[in-house]
Amino acid sequence: MCEIFCFNSNKPKQINQCLECFYNHSNEHPDGWGLATMQSDEFVVDKEPVKASCSEHLKDILSNPVVGKNVFAHIRLATVGEIVSPNCHPFIEADDNNRSWMLIHNGTIFQYPQLDKYMEKEKGNTDSERILLFIIDKVNEFEKAKGAPSTIKERFNLLTDIIADLSYNNKLNLMIYDGDLTYIHSNMRDSLYYLKNEDGFLVASTPLDDDENWKAVELNKLFALIDGNIIFESEEHDNEFIFTEVHEKLIEEFLKTTNQDETND
Repeated sequence: MCEIFCFNSNKPKQINQCLECFYNHSNEHPDGWGLATMQSDEFVVDKEPVKASCSEHLKDILSNPVVGKNVFAHIRLATVGEIVSPNCHPFIEADDNNRSWMLIHNGTIFQYPQLDKYMEKEKGNTDSERILLFIIDKVNEFEKAKGAPSTIKERFNLLTDIIADLSYNNKLNLMIYDGDLTYIHSNMRDSLYYLKNEDGFLVASTPLDDDENWKAVELNKLFALIDGNIIFESEEHDNEFIFTEVHEKLIEEFLKTTNQDETND
């Protein structure tokens, strides 16, 4: 499917070595790469629908210091959506209060009809982008009903409910950033790990080095990070995702459809 990465700290750090280790996995995830950093309260996003190890643009980026408090990266193995730039992660959208949201996703939505309406609004054609559009609509609805912007705890509680519902029968390894909180969620065993050290908080689909302190992210919980620390942790939901032959066949059928569409083009 994909691999995802984030770095969260209380002060800017250079993380080129971590990113280079992460992007070295692109041979198994060749369908695109993305990188997002926060600079002066704005996202700086780079992404391409090419294998990370073959990207001259990424090579140029990593030849200079990559410094930030909040950094996110993605390498894509396409299961839903064409191999084009609009389908590369991260996805960025703004809510009605002009708060920018960012999302990267490792997984597949096999069944969640509420996302279908976003096919008309999305820039690409991935289930991951639809997740972000759905979340933002729910945030907008909440803040409209409240008549004021949400607090960080209100947004965490709202996303806890949304993600627990979305995760039923769907693989939902997510990293989301709303300008204040970095949200982390995993519902599949052995598919997301974290390392907490003096530099900050690292999270990745697979450990990036031999440090024995890498640990599996707890399943079926939503975590919120600020300044390299977990500040909110949800209760555990029941929707652990277990990949079966049925899921494999669904992905195979979708990929056949995509390949047929490309042939017809």
